[in-house]
Amino acid sequence: MAELRVLVAEELALPVDPRIRAMAEAIAAAHAPASRAVLFYGSCLRDVALEGAMLDFYLIVSDYREAYPARWLAAANWLIPPNVFPFAHGGLAAKYAVLSEADFHRLNGPETRSVSVWARFAQPSRLVWSKDAQARERVVDAVSRAAPTLLSAALSAVPNDRPPLELWKAAFALTYSAELRAEKKERGVNVVDQDPQRYLRFFGPAMAAARACGKRCGGSWRRRRVEGKLLSVARLAKASATFAGGAEYIAWKINRHAGTTIELTGWQKKHPLAAAIMLLPRLLRSGAIR
Repeated sequence: MAELRVLVAEELALPVDPRIRAMAEAIAAAHAPASRAVLFYGSCLRDVALEGAMLDFYLIVSDYREAYPARWLAAANWLIPPNVFPFAHGGLAAKYAVLSEADFHRLNGPETRSVSVWARFAQPSRLVWSKDAQARERVVDAVSRAAPTLLSAALSAVPNDRPPLELWKAAFALTYSAELRAEKKERGVNVVDQDPQRYLRFFGPAMAAARACGKRCGGSWRRRRVEGKLLSVARLAKASATFAGGAEYIAWKINRHAGTTIELTGWQKKHPLAAAIMLLPRLLRSGAIR
């Protein structure tokens, strides 16, 4: 695990565009003094152009009650983590998810069947702001759990003798099937193909930790898929109350990844939860989300 932790720490410390760091600082300031760290991840980490994109961040906080002036937001974050909010800074648009240090550690590990966090942080990310050295170390510890959890879970469902890159691709494909996703089926393959050398470097240390994880990371992927899609719907419902412009964002993301041309009516924009419920059957039938 020590070798993997070094790789994770080095990757998290890689430089980013100064505009991304400035936005991270602004996000942290919005929830001070609870803010502990801000991570940057997702497709925009791999793309050079930031204008017109929706940047993805995770804000790690010490405590939900300290992070929000409204108690109901803290309760929502605790019941169905994370809360997600839109953000704009320096002419760029973003969204950020909020997790406590305890939840971030737990959701990167084998304690949870939900793939949402460990599938994302098995991929590259950057630690773009941290309050202090202790906060940085806790982020490194948490992110170091993600890749072993992903691979250990995959070993229960795919042949263990696959070449390293093929095993990574199969693992990500499993996680994409366990959430309501607008991305095309080959997205998990593309994630690996965009930086194969990175996944080869991580494979040995991550696999050693995965095998040590053993059956704790196993379990039924059928159950994960059912629970994951239900959890996606619950998060969508919660986002309708916490994410201003949530309906427009959902339509934009589906159009971007699935090649659709969904246009929302004025009524749907004002009632995002009802719009999502109305659109879901059509989107599932068309394969826009799966």
